[in-house]
Amino acid sequence: MQTLADICIRRPVFASMIVLSLVVVGAAAYLGLGVDRFPSMDLPTVRVQTMLPGASPEEVEVLVSQRLEEVVNTVEGITELRSVSGQGMSLVMVTFDLDRNVDVAAQDVRDRVATVLNRLPRDARPPVIAKFDNDSQPVLSIALSGNRSVRELTELADKVAKVQLERRPGVGEVLIVGGQERAISVWLDANRLAAYRIPVSNVRDALVRQNADLPGGNVTTDVQERTLRTMGRMESPADFSNIVVATRSGVPLRINDIGRVEDGTKEQRSLARLNGQPTVILEIRRQSGANTIAVIEGIKEALPRVVAQVPPDVKLEVLRDQSRYIEAALHEIQVHLVLGSLLASLVVFFFMR
Repeated sequence: MQTLADICIRRPVFASMIVLSLVVVGAAAYLGLGVDRFPSMDLPTVRVQTMLPGASPEEVEVLVSQRLEEVVNTVEGITELRSVSGQGMSLVMVTFDLDRNVDVAAQDVRDRVATVLNRLPRDARPPVIAKFDNDSQPVLSIALSGNRSVRELTELADKVAKVQLERRPGVGEVLIVGGQERAISVWLDANRLAAYRIPVSNVRDALVRQNADLPGGNVTTDVQERTLRTMGRMESPADFSNIVVATRSGVPLRINDIGRVEDGTKEQRSLARLNGQPTVILEIRRQSGANTIAVIEGIKEALPRVVAQVPPDVKLEVLRDQSRYIEAALHEIQVHLVLGSLLASLVVFFFMR
């Protein structure tokens, strides 16, 4: 320490350049430092989610959960294997040793699950296998509210706000909570079906068959080739009423003869309220490894553009912002850095006296 003090006294410019270089390197490292609320880490946990619509928890447990557990249990390095069976849903959670590579473990689980797909019920949807990811938590929640129906707010959130926000750098996904998607509902009269002796399956098959775009092959000439496509999609809800379901005594029976068509919404599976009023919430999730503060700042910069595209009576309000917690932590870190720098300067000054 005495030697360092002597060098600094004899060569003050050299000492100043050393201190300045440390300051420049520290500032460059600080500006390029990734900021997040929690550390980025891969937990050795893999989940297998399977949907079986209309099944009871007992049926799900016997037909899905137990069969998945039997094959997944053969994977190496499992410390805990548990499952949750609910109404039409099976969730199998697999926890591995900490030294197990979670990517390799997830692939092993996929390979085992693939061997049991032919034993699952025919109506079961393909299992979704994913590893636990801390980055899947939303970093920003925005409420879209106004004196309009939930269906109109959902259309604005899906067609306007979601499209603009998904384009921002670092945004991985934008989820809509509390919305009501548009759906064309066909309400059938049971008495008319019985009178005409038409099963419900015929109506379903007619809707699938007559509301589809089908390939029509190719037309080849001497110099060119054209692709044909049969345009069979219905363009309006009223067109569904004219779909022919069956024929009785040479007379075609249409849907409007046995029921009615309604331009409505799907069954609402989530609910959101703001100040007691129905609203639609946009939950923004960032890409894995993206800077949380940079992503949130980019979204806030895009909000004025979104506000300009929605009606004046529709408001966008930020409900939850993770950058507030991060900025508070950064402020505390900056205070500690300043105090540490002052303390280091006092120590250097003391030894250079």
